[in-house]
Amino acid sequence: MVTGRFRALAIAACIGMLLVLLGGALVTNTDSGRGCGDDWPLCHGKFIPAYTIESLIEYSHRLITGFEGLLVLATVIAAYLKYRKNQSGFREPLFYAGGALLFTIIQALMGAAAVMWPQSPPVMAIHFGISLIAFAATLLLVIWTFRAKHGPPAVFQVPRSIFPRVLLTALFCYVVVYLGAFIRHTESGGGCVGWPLCNGEIVPEITGATGAVFIHRVAALLLAISLAGLYIHIRKVSAGGSGLTKVSAWTLGLVVTQIFSGALLTITITNTNWFLFTNLLHNLIVTGLFGILMDLLIRSWRLREGRR
Repeated sequence: MVTGRFRALAIAACIGMLLVLLGGALVTNTDSGRGCGDDWPLCHGKFIPAYTIESLIEYSHRLITGFEGLLVLATVIAAYLKYRKNQSGFREPLFYAGGALLFTIIQALMGAAAVMWPQSPPVMAIHFGISLIAFAATLLLVIWTFRAKHGPPAVFQVPRSIFPRVLLTALFCYVVVYLGAFIRHTESGGGCVGWPLCNGEIVPEITGATGAVFIHRVAALLLAISLAGLYIHIRKVSAGGSGLTKVSAWTLGLVVTQIFSGALLTITITNTNWFLFTNLLHNLIVTGLFGILMDLLIRSWRLREGRR
């Protein structure tokens, strides 16, 4: 049985990871990555740095990441002490908590490396993807605590055809997210003026910033089509008690919302204050989308027919 204290700890770790992820996006969007110079973990050689907007944003992100690391470590210890006997249905929290700790450490080390040895935009884009996986692990743990509130959840078997479709969609979603992060780190967001057309053209010249943004838009549209097809397939073949139809409906709703938040990015790109807000909103939505898609992936694998 899941206790209220463990659930509260999991929720705190999930919220903290979301703050870490959004804080990293804020650092990128405000060009604050060099706000502490080449020093890490200190800032300009000081424990409490001199006040500048850039150093405040960068150092606050470091502090939140450090605190979150301790919170995730506490979650791992609590999960181990409570579920180390691996009762039926209770192996998942160890996997989720351990995954969250692993990817939190990786993203922290990547952040430190980026400060001391400046990285290329393709490498920096991976940093966001690592943070996304870390958040998804904490979200999966929170979801599990609610589903296992009164003991191991009921088991429903679903057609094996669902899992490979979800897996391919999840991998493609990660590619779309990476493209978006690459655009941010290369400051290519202005490559397409206008929406849904790009610079007034259905298919613009696929070069430079314009090509990067246009490819990202097409990929996002293909992702939406894939999630729509996935929803239709799951609704057709899956038993209602499995809950997969509802989860897939959430992913479809979020990807549509994500596309329109991308349109807001284009509209507000010339307004610094609004662009910062819409950029963070864009990150928030895709974070939720990826996390819920991971839940769909895990459940379609665990509940598939013929699994022992």
